[in-house]
Amino acid sequence: MGNTGSELMHKRLDRFRPEERPVIQAVFDRLLGTGPSGAPVKAEARSTLSLGMLQSAVSAVIPDPMVQRIYRCLCSVDAGQVPGGSGKSHSVSVAGVTRDQLVIFLADILRGTAEERAPLVLAMSQSPGPQAASVSCDQVIQFLQDLIAAVIQTLAHRGRLHGWKSERMGDAAASVKLLSEQMCSELKPSDEGCDRSCLEDWIFRVPSVSLYLEMVVSAGLNVSLGGRSAPTLLPPCINTPWKDLHCLLNLPTVMFLAPQLPDRYSAPWRLVFSTNLHGESFTRMVTGLLKCGPTLLLIKDTKGHVFGGFASQDWEIKPQFQGDSRCFLFTVSPCLRVYNTTGYNQHFMYLNQNQQTMPNGLGMGGQHNYFGLWLDSDFGRGHSRAKPKCTTYGSPQLSADEDFTVDTVEVWAVGKLPEPDEDEEGQGKKSVLDADPEVQAIMEMTGKTLHSQGLREPEDDEG
Repeated sequence: MGNTGSELMHKRLDRFRPEERPVIQAVFDRLLGTGPSGAPVKAEARSTLSLGMLQSAVSAVIPDPMVQRIYRCLCSVDAGQVPGGSGKSHSVSVAGVTRDQLVIFLADILRGTAEERAPLVLAMSQSPGPQAASVSCDQVIQFLQDLIAAVIQTLAHRGRLHGWKSERMGDAAASVKLLSEQMCSELKPSDEGCDRSCLEDWIFRVPSVSLYLEMVVSAGLNVSLGGRSAPTLLPPCINTPWKDLHCLLNLPTVMFLAPQLPDRYSAPWRLVFSTNLHGESFTRMVTGLLKCGPTLLLIKDTKGHVFGGFASQDWEIKPQFQGDSRCFLFTVSPCLRVYNTTGYNQHFMYLNQNQQTMPNGLGMGGQHNYFGLWLDSDFGRGHSRAKPKCTTYGSPQLSADEDFTVDTVEVWAVGKLPEPDEDEEGQGKKSVLDADPEVQAIMEMTGKTLHSQGLREPEDDEG
């Protein structure tokens, strides 16, 4: 690359602590260790990194479409500027990747600014061939789909799912596309498309772009910097009976919702109600809601729309509205969106039961009989009467039809774990059937379903 490139490389290395610099420089030698077939590379051939070498080193961790995007970006890094810096078209090097290019790339991905990451995203979003000064929104969406798929594969390969079981969750492939489209909804392209300036503004406003890139590069290339923990993208999931569950959530949806919560990634998520496990019972759902702190309610209607609401406080059964401005409504399918409070009123949460003069059910936003989200106490029915928008949350109609029929409901507690009750400490976790094992045996002999088994508290995290 010449002296200029070496000077730029050393400036980038200065961003790392002295003990981190050898780690960054060693990545190049490690990637050169084997050729595409896994055979050692001859010493005289170890001046540049080929696509085959990169694929051989990281294919188990990063899906190949993302590996190829990273390689094209590495090849386009120039000694005096990062890709697209001149605003002119230029060709990607076909001679391979040098040590300087890799160090500059790692420094800008792991410790760079939005201005420095923008040209890298521009290069990764482009198709193979000559590099242009801008890309289309569709190209950025395709890049994001490859990036998010790489995040999920990397998390699984590195054992960072934190108790989530992707095989017992919803369709991740569909939600990868939805999350990509949601993130790209923040783009503000010019008439020429998404140029470096547009991407810089987008990366600055959508921090998950940088977070995903950092995670894939650091975990995929096995860059372990002492004292700096890997990016966290999933909250821990505990006490969830995965063997009996196929939940509405999937990993891209959790990645989207977790940053919206007050505790973000720190508080564990735990399932407290599911129609699949506990049946269609409003009373059982309310039992799961009470005294468990902040909760996420997810609903799937019979036409396939998935939506819900975040309750920031403990639910209480009473005829008044409750909650605060941290509550929000959201949709999961057919699009991923969050709708925060507008300040118009304080009708955040409502829960009532067994009253003759007030509506009985669970509601969020709007007003009585015209909620942004409503579940009737006569379980199975609800409405989202929010035309043109819900006054409390500014949300549109969430369900496919204004009045909907419930297919599935889940409630997840998403706050910090409550302090244990002293009276309950030391007592075993039992099902109500444990009180009379003879009744349990008789029911099993007669073929009765033991629905109360679903009320048993798990003794350990099965994740």
